[in-house]
Amino acid sequence: MTKNDHNNTEQRHVELVPHNPDWSHQADEEAQRIMSDLTFPIVGIYHIGSTSVAGIKAKPILDLVMEVENLEDVIQAIPEFEAIGYINKGEYGIPGRQFFTRDTNENRTHHLHVFQIGHPDIERHTVFRDFLRANPDAAREYEKLKEKLAKRFPQQSGNYTAAKSDFILSMDEVARYWLEQNGYSRKPGEPQD
Repeated sequence: MTKNDHNNTEQRHVELVPHNPDWSHQADEEAQRIMSDLTFPIVGIYHIGSTSVAGIKAKPILDLVMEVENLEDVIQAIPEFEAIGYINKGEYGIPGRQFFTRDTNENRTHHLHVFQIGHPDIERHTVFRDFLRANPDAAREYEKLKEKLAKRFPQQSGNYTAAKSDFILSMDEVARYWLEQNGYSRKPGEPQD
């Protein structure tokens, strides 16, 4: 992830809310809905981002990573995504990704990051999540940064996201070290929640 990984032209209100214990259930339901409605092979869908970490504030937007056998299937199936309410944003700054958003009543409710098996960002996202879950001090530090940035960029979601990138990059390094120390290993399609 770099500061340029996010398109800062789309600016939305930044709202952080207390953790909702139902987010995990909502993410599971959405993953099941997506898997049943799309017709190409899906390896797995994983809940990531701050809504997947208990005890910290988050924007009330569920982030999901979809792992697929072939990214070309996803590009061919964009009309299927649109039929279930997802809008394609292309790579959106990350090569090898297809990014989708879903809005309900003009409010952003879901981000769907789609990668082909083996893309390093699948593990990066899931390891970062698992590291924050296992390390409450790091999770609180991340939450404090997000609160500070939400005050600084209350109507500029792109700037808010970009401003978090240095912290996330440094935490990615710590999380990779944590992964090595804890023998974490993930196989494609392995449940991550």
